[in-house]
Amino acid sequence: MFNENHLEQFLNQSNYDIRLSNNARWIDQKCTPDVVCIIADCILNYIESSQKTTFLTKEIWNSEYAKEISDIFSKPDVTSSSAQNEYDKFFQQPMELLSYSGLLLKQKQGNQNLYTVQNIELLEYIARRERNCLNFLTHYITKVLKDSGIYIHFESFFGTPNTNTFSQLKDQFESFMIQHTAINTEIECRRIFTKVLNPLSFTLKNYGTESGRLSPQKITYDQLMYNRLNFRDLYSNKPKDVTRNEYEPTVPEKLKLEKFWKYNSNKAKKLLRAFNDEFRNRISEHGDDLANCEATHIHHIFPEAMYPSISGTVENLIALTPSQHLNRAHPLGKTQEIDKGYQYLLLISKMKSIEINLSQSTIPQIYDFNQFREVLAVGLDQPQIHEIPDLDFASMATVIDHYFQ
Repeated sequence: MFNENHLEQFLNQSNYDIRLSNNARWIDQKCTPDVVCIIADCILNYIESSQKTTFLTKEIWNSEYAKEISDIFSKPDVTSSSAQNEYDKFFQQPMELLSYSGLLLKQKQGNQNLYTVQNIELLEYIARRERNCLNFLTHYITKVLKDSGIYIHFESFFGTPNTNTFSQLKDQFESFMIQHTAINTEIECRRIFTKVLNPLSFTLKNYGTESGRLSPQKITYDQLMYNRLNFRDLYSNKPKDVTRNEYEPTVPEKLKLEKFWKYNSNKAKKLLRAFNDEFRNRISEHGDDLANCEATHIHHIFPEAMYPSISGTVENLIALTPSQHLNRAHPLGKTQEIDKGYQYLLLISKMKSIEINLSQSTIPQIYDFNQFREVLAVGLDQPQIHEIPDLDFASMATVIDHYFQ
């Protein structure tokens, strides 16, 4: 399974100096973590189903799997003539980024671009989850900026983020792009600038750009996305005497997100199953008397139907044996019901799995502590959990214990 060490090795194979390539399309407006992730997933699905590693943009665009894009990103159907220009950018821009990175080899076939996958493991890594894609983008952007000799300007801004250093950085970036690429307007540079600066800002827990100006707050994860609601914003008007579970069905925006949640749920299950098979010998994540065979079932600790917004996070999933899943997690096999006592035990076991995974460097880290905080904040309806410090598993355990006692 591809990991961060492999990513560094891959990027170090190439020189991304824009002064040599003069390529302005190394990143673009649509190159956000969620868009690049899903385009990578569409490519991966296409080559797996067609058994081909070479494709045209429209072959991905017109694939059955890609038609889900219209729902996930609130776009018109991919076959709509009115959507052609938008979808051309939506698919083409991430493919251009992946081509510049070396993951795809681009060749001309008439007036069309023909792409060939050069690193299937990296493609799988990017397609697996948005956090992976963000990690790839952050490392890739940093490498391009360093190879191009302009990362020093970004370092200067991050060291002292204020309106003056922000303006200087933006001017330096615009001048560089206009001088070394075919871009000839500041407006186009500014559109790209956001996609360059903000992933770095988020990773460094720093300020970035918002509406063309210095952001008033440090960049948050949701600001990096192309078409994503901040789930905490969805609940900002929730009455205090109403649980999130009761309030969620009344939120109009939820309907637009249902297919996206289901899509991510399926991907998360696939990820955990593959990880558990490869690195844990298919053993159950919860040790009890029913953990006596392979863990072939993937269970939502907080049920998918009741908590759809966290259904696509691997931190809310646990690998169990069939007996654990159908006899304990769901009493008498009733999948619409859960055993609260067993749910507590599974949360503790899941927390241990996450802690072990994040403490090891020899295997891929598939979990994220921030995501685990979000799972507990939503599942237990306790927003204050977001205040727990990074990797403070002891405090997490205390919160879980108090909730279930």
